[in-house]
Amino acid sequence: MKITLIAIGKTEDKYLIEGIEKYVNRLKHYINFSFIQIPDVKNVKNLSEAQQKAKEALLLEKQISNSDVVMLLDEKGKKYSSVNFANYLNQQMIGSVQHVIFIIGGSYGFDENIYKRANGLLSLSDMTFSHQMIRLFFVEQLYRGFSILKGEPYHHA
Repeated sequence: MKITLIAIGKTEDKYLIEGIEKYVNRLKHYINFSFIQIPDVKNVKNLSEAQQKAKEALLLEKQISNSDVVMLLDEKGKKYSSVNFANYLNQQMIGSVQHVIFIIGGSYGFDENIYKRANGLLSLSDMTFSHQMIRLFFVEQLYRGFSILKGEPYHHA
């Protein structure tokens, strides 16, 4: 199975970049993982919120194939404990899913077309975090999930 994290916009803070790289490198021991950053839409001052989301949707759709399982990181999504998230990952692998794509949208969320295409919604917390920070939190939880599946001590360290 392959897992891809797609995020709209670039990670800018050095400490976040370093943290993301740390967990991306650790994930390579468990799974084929890639992190794709799609540049922010240009000239957003002249666009409505709906127009901006529509343009982002077009960029996202280019990264998704019909057979991919698409999970949106969204405040309305399902919340998992770390152990339950690990079990979700395991179910995907057992179910012979070839590619799971997790998507972090832009500052206004997702266009309706992306919601329609999604297989599910995932929320990491009831709290709101910056789109920059959620990238680090997600890759850490992904790493934690695989360490749980392997019975490694990271989860309790």
